[in-house]
Amino acid sequence: MIFETTPAQDSKSQVENRTIKVLIVDDAAFMRKAISSMLEDDPLIEVVGTAANGQEGLEQIEKLNPDVVTLDIDMPIMDGITSIRHIMIESPVPVVVLSSLFSDGAITFDAMRLGVVDFIPKPSGAVSTDIDRSRKHLIDRIKLASEVNLGNIRRVRLPRTETGKNLEYYAYQPLDYLLVLGTTLSGPNTIIRLLANLPPSLPTAVVVSLEMSPKVLSAFVERFDTLVNWEICEARDEMQLKQGHCYISSIHNKVQVQTGSDGNIYLRTAETETEPLNQLFSSAADVFQQNTIGILLTGIGTDGAEGCAHIQKLSGITMAQNTQTCVYPNLTDNAIKSGCVNTVLNETKLPQAIISVMTAE
Repeated sequence: MIFETTPAQDSKSQVENRTIKVLIVDDAAFMRKAISSMLEDDPLIEVVGTAANGQEGLEQIEKLNPDVVTLDIDMPIMDGITSIRHIMIESPVPVVVLSSLFSDGAITFDAMRLGVVDFIPKPSGAVSTDIDRSRKHLIDRIKLASEVNLGNIRRVRLPRTETGKNLEYYAYQPLDYLLVLGTTLSGPNTIIRLLANLPPSLPTAVVVSLEMSPKVLSAFVERFDTLVNWEICEARDEMQLKQGHCYISSIHNKVQVQTGSDGNIYLRTAETETEPLNQLFSSAADVFQQNTIGILLTGIGTDGAEGCAHIQKLSGITMAQNTQTCVYPNLTDNAIKSGCVNTVLNETKLPQAIISVMTAE
């Protein structure tokens, strides 16, 4: 295994049974009350304060030093996106966005690009069953956010001008390789940076499985597509894989790669969360054999290791982001320790490593 080391980053150590201090920022009084009620059902969470807009939120962060901030987007005086920019520079703290603006691609993309832990669609009402269904998910996200390696969160800088794409160019290039990327929590930020630094002229398609609400994914993909030279698509059943295209799926949908009766390569999807990374990686290797490149990025859980092992078995190449540069190191750490990763690199070195494999004589 090739392993590039890097100085260890400071991170919050996991402490069992510690109280997580949360600040709630939302302009609607009933939502502040509803979210507080949801979170305080858990004995490990303490709501230490609330704020009605981003400016108040910044002041409260300085005053209360919370472990996690929940943040609305559509607020007066200072909106959520502006708040995130200030928070990440002036008073870094993990942010979980809770907003009804999940269908706005510019907003969802910018929030992910700036490094929020997650973007959760806001429940539709204070006393609705939607609120009740969201309680466990929000509490889980708060707890995971409190353990983030904050020093490894970095905003992605992209060109301000939108790209012009020649889709006919992509369609006639060979599809010699398949690059599959797997990540869970806080992965979108890393995926954005990686795709922005990979040339779409490579003889490959890219299939991504990441953790994101399906309600948020479509808008995120639509905006992402305007900002990089890859053709970014939401992964759908029976899509034919083409060179220069990147297909993104939420882990809530299992994505597999299969050869169709016509000899072309297609995606197959199903609604399930059962080991989506293993499913993707293994199916890719079955089709592309030694021309499969599987990469695990930041995230939580043990998924992906078996898929990497299958890629290795069929002579493909596996890589992992160095755990010391991950926002969450658990996903890659598990795979590295299991011995199924060929190369471990810092995030910034991954694009060149991919290029080197696909352009080697």
